[in-house]
Amino acid sequence: MAGTDVDVAVVGAGLAGLATAVDLTAANLTVVVFERGDRPGGRVATDRVDGFTLDRGFQVLNTSYPQVVRRLDLDALEPRSFSPGALVRYGHGLHRVADPRRSPGYLSSTLFSELLPWRSKVALAAYLAEVAVMPASRLREREETTAAEALRRRGLDGPPTERFLRPFLSGVLGEDGLETSSRFVDLVLRSFLRGRTVVPATGMSAIPEQLAARLPDGTVRYGTTVEQVGRGQVHHAGGTTRARAVVVATDPTGAGRLLPSMPVPAMRALTTCYHAAPVPPLAEPTLVLDAEERVVANSVVLTAAAPSYSPDERALVATSVLGPDRDGPPIREDVVRRRLAFLYGVPTDDWEHLRTVVVTHALPAATPPLGDLRRTVDLGDGMFVTGDHRDTPSIQGALASGTRTARAVLRSLA
Repeated sequence: MAGTDVDVAVVGAGLAGLATAVDLTAANLTVVVFERGDRPGGRVATDRVDGFTLDRGFQVLNTSYPQVVRRLDLDALEPRSFSPGALVRYGHGLHRVADPRRSPGYLSSTLFSELLPWRSKVALAAYLAEVAVMPASRLREREETTAAEALRRRGLDGPPTERFLRPFLSGVLGEDGLETSSRFVDLVLRSFLRGRTVVPATGMSAIPEQLAARLPDGTVRYGTTVEQVGRGQVHHAGGTTRARAVVVATDPTGAGRLLPSMPVPAMRALTTCYHAAPVPPLAEPTLVLDAEERVVANSVVLTAAAPSYSPDERALVATSVLGPDRDGPPIREDVVRRRLAFLYGVPTDDWEHLRTVVVTHALPAATPPLGDLRRTVDLGDGMFVTGDHRDTPSIQGALASGTRTARAVLRSLA
């Protein structure tokens, strides 16, 4: 398509870029999407290793996300659900934290768990009930501070934070200092309380594949590296494409290279260790948290939710670890394995290490001030930028930014 004119050129076929392109083609604009890789999805990707389905980092889809409801055919994804709540390793046992509204069978074990004092349980329940029912628009207007400070003001510091909220949120936020915006944390907890946490039966890559399938044939040009963008032009290995509007939809680091004046947020790193276990260490698809040490952020038996992730009867265990830091080495697999033996309370010597996935740019940091959580996507002069770094660091944020960007492009071309 080099040298020919299109209405819109999109750089990057991640979720935000795909959402933008889907909306613009639906408005009868001619669109081309340049993608450096050989598949859609950006950071949402899946690999096959020895017959196992390994997502590039432990990722999940929340069914309460408004953009998921609007854009995705959930039934076609064949979603496989995880149990609401978590099991927390503290002291000599695993303690259950569950929402009694959704898991009434676990009411007694949650109420009488020794994980938290009664006063802490009441305070935590009140906070979670509040964010569950409050409209998202109101949560975005609440006073903003760090999550740690907001929890302290609510009397949730101490056991509620250290034994549950910090371990639970660390894997979601990519940090365990609770430096993230309190507004975003409220929205995160609201989504977990209102929706199901699922993975597609064939892996998380099914999500971008579904979006890409809605584009006209030939819209996405894979294996094309964009070298430079400017007003009305995209320069790539195949030449130059002229467009009435240019949308940069790469990850934040790539966007910063193409748009030098754009501030690039700090990025959180996450590592996922995948193991195949001859026998499932846990019979239920519930997140396991460590309230005593910070070696592991969380662990889950993926095949308890999605048996299709394994080629046989072996269980697939995914374990998330924060980092590595910018200059630090990845965590050693044997260190993770030893901690998993403690978390699950079973020997792990016969577990097979399938792969360690290090994602150095897993998600943008969402530290305050974020304001209403929406950053501008229209840079002027027919240039636009989209991605979860323009909204919230989540699938919802990526898709929502794509929606906003498409609307901004349509306004500019009207």
